[in-house]
Amino acid sequence: MNNLIDNTIQFVKEKLEGAEAGHDWFHIERVWKLSKKIAEKEECNVEVVELSALLHDIADPKFHNGDETLALKISREFLESQNASEDVIEQVLFVIKNISFKNRGEAPKNLPIELKIVQDADRIDAIGAIGIGRTFNFGGFKNNPMYDPNIKPSLNMSKEEYKKSNGTTINHFYEKLLLLKDLMNTSEGKEIAEERHDFMLKFLDQFYKEWNVD
Repeated sequence: MNNLIDNTIQFVKEKLEGAEAGHDWFHIERVWKLSKKIAEKEECNVEVVELSALLHDIADPKFHNGDETLALKISREFLESQNASEDVIEQVLFVIKNISFKNRGEAPKNLPIELKIVQDADRIDAIGAIGIGRTFNFGGFKNNPMYDPNIKPSLNMSKEEYKKSNGTTINHFYEKLLLLKDLMNTSEGKEIAEERHDFMLKFLDQFYKEWNVD
């Protein structure tokens, strides 16, 4: 492993100490490892993939009053301090800027493979058993209700509506998580997502069964 990756790991661990459990170092580590796994099957710049995965949530706008520029600023300053080339910095910042689900309508067409890989890895960590755990953790963090049969999912929300949404945790499955399988970019990502998607469907079946006790 090169020094730049080592130093980035250390930097991210320190920066995210005490972060909300769905967006902490362990989330970053899982996305980083998934990114490397997917990258093995693709022609790509592995260093850009690893750096992007490690820095993608360094300042998630959800926890910084919706500020989408902070992560770019922190990442640039860190990479410059490590003497990373301007080309690498630009590629990493592009991934960070365009990775999120809520920004998918604004992302340019013909995305670079490095972004596709890290985006798949990040989305895979939002589904399956881990995704379910993260979703309920974040719902609890925001004190959202787990489920309310009278509140229906809001599909086709605009970016602003999505950012302000305080719906139920179960509705989040329909508003985001169950959509992710069909948004995968890579064949490896699609394969991994398939199994996790099926697990979420089974979970929802069981949830409703337990909720609707006769």
